[in-house]
Amino acid sequence: MRVRISKTFDFDAAHFLPHVADGHKCKRMHGHTYRVEVLAEGEPDERGMVVDYAELAAAWAPIHDIIDHRTLNEVPGLENPTTEILAPWMLERFWRSVPQVVAVRVYESSSTWCEASKHGWV
Repeated sequence: MRVRISKTFDFDAAHFLPHVADGHKCKRMHGHTYRVEVLAEGEPDERGMVVDYAELAAAWAPIHDIIDHRTLNEVPGLENPTTEILAPWMLERFWRSVPQVVAVRVYESSSTWCEASKHGWV
């Protein structure tokens, strides 16, 4: 039987949105404490796991190093760092080392998030 697991991570970063209208509050530099939920899916293996949570943490470490306490606009590929850009950017990096990852959800605040999914909506 297929199952889905999730692990949550946090990071802090500054950004601004260069393509919004002048006067929009997000045009100015500001910061967030982001929450990232990573979802993996599959059949449990001989260990009884889809993927070890430690593998997800290991895949997160280099992503965290690139974005934590940074200005996201300075990161290649994140020059316009909306959550709609950030979520697929992260998902692509997770896939490289953990193919069981099927979605990444990025929370910019407690009430706003964006999800990028490998197979459509989760």
